Amino acid sequence: MDQRTDGLHHVTAISGDAQETVDFYTAVLGLRLVKRTVNFDDPSTYHLYFGDETGAPGTILTFFPFRGASRGRVGKGQASATAFAVPPDSVEYWVERLTDLGVDADEPVERFGETVLALRDGDGQPVELVATDSPVEPWTGGPVPPAHAVRGFHGATLSSARPATTGSVLAELGFERVGRESDRTRYRAAGDRAAVVDVLDDEDATPGRQGAGTVHHVAFRAPDDDAQFAARDRLLEAGLRVTGQKDRQYFRSVYFREPGGVLFEVATDGPGFAIDEDADALGTALTLPPWLEEDREFLEARLPDLAVGNPAEAD
Repeated sequence: MDQRTDGLHHVTAISGDAQETVDFYTAVLGLRLVKRTVNFDDPSTYHLYFGDETGAPGTILTFFPFRGASRGRVGKGQASATAFAVPPDSVEYWVERLTDLGVDADEPVERFGETVLALRDGDGQPVELVATDSPVEPWTGGPVPPAHAVRGFHGATLSSARPATTGSVLAELGFERVGRESDRTRYRAAGDRAAVVDVLDDEDATPGRQGAGTVHHVAFRAPDDDAQFAARDRLLEAGLRVTGQKDRQYFRSVYFREPGGVLFEVATDGPGFAIDEDADALGTALTLPPWLEEDREFLEARLPDLAVGNPAEAD
């Protein structure tokens, strides 16, 4: 089997205060908190997932919020921006909304024929809103009117220490080089959403430093275990060091660091976020994998309380 990825599965970033992270991505960007669990490798901190109504692959931005974390530096060897799709006629709405809410944002620019609005969250995490068509249905339970709401990922930008080699790795995953503007080379997967990865070629870029406001890793979709194992075999044959499969409860993952310095993951589409919560209750309680359930009382006592406020009425 030689299946290729359909695009991004999720992006995982690091933040500081957990409540501030929830407030920004639900109350400002209008995403749904679809899962509150813990970092399986460090259960003393949350792992928070934001996405569409069900947390479908290609919509999910996740965070490890570390209280008191020092601010990181976005730079070489990292993903330098995560881009969401918004409807083509929604840029004016988002400019006004971000201005009214005091969000740090730039003036819209044109890139590859699309309007891009760049902004930063409270930790300085770079986020982009790209005006483009998307088949993803928006989350309608938040404060943003459905006509303007986020429709999953558009893609991600990578600041690579070895841009050409990073492009070769993307080709192993099924991405095709489709264009170049200035120092930015665009690659596209075959899927109809979350299919864009831009690779920057900036010799003067400063190496990144991990911390609050930076991306930890970028994950690509595999429809099932067979496709994931086929991708792993291809990557191993290409000389990359890839982990064995890890159970992440809501998907299964393998990881590797590509030669440009960015940590990549290949994640299965299933089983999804509704395996331990009803779909209408996603994100409302702390969920734990079976191997951590016996530690629930201990963990709940150490994790900060989280509140998802009643969203403002859609205007």
